[in-house]
Amino acid sequence: MAGDWLVVGLGNPGPEYAGTRHNVGAMVVDVLADRLGARFRSHRARADVAEGRLVPGGPKLVLAKPRTYMNESGGPVAGLAGFFKIPLDRLVVVHDELDLPAGSMRIKAGGGDNGHNGLRSLRRSLGSGEFLRLRFGIGRPPGSMDPAAFVLRPFAKAERESLPVDLERAADAVGALASEGLDRAQNEYND
Repeated sequence: MAGDWLVVGLGNPGPEYAGTRHNVGAMVVDVLADRLGARFRSHRARADVAEGRLVPGGPKLVLAKPRTYMNESGGPVAGLAGFFKIPLDRLVVVHDELDLPAGSMRIKAGGGDNGHNGLRSLRRSLGSGEFLRLRFGIGRPPGSMDPAAFVLRPFAKAERESLPVDLERAADAVGALASEGLDRAQNEYND
């Protein structure tokens, strides 16, 4: 799989959002940065960026966390894709997914935004939805709770216990996607 990859973890900036379900994409990218031994630095595209390789000779990963709110993340991602010359087929967006059970994941290519404001912004700014996604399941809100309120709440205690393992597995999936391709990553990691 020749070429660099741009891996974007969606979330909202600021400490008040750090441990929320909506920021799980940024959490996965943080795990990847730890594996690379890379620190995030500010980029002019309104994002924090870290770069490196998971294995010597492996593909270079450009990890990014937009510094904008979720619904404005498309501009920074489009800017980074242009700056690093990353085509859509090597752009991986990691995001929370209400329609998957908590801790499960699905890797897919393309698709709609399914009501996700971050994906809507990306599709608008990139002019296409044909990028790769790692959908990280956060489950549905309990009872009649508004989904918008649910995604901005911290993980429940039981979820927090399994979250580190789930984040590591998601980081493994991104690594497999970049080094082994979509089909193999889907076969190994899709729940």
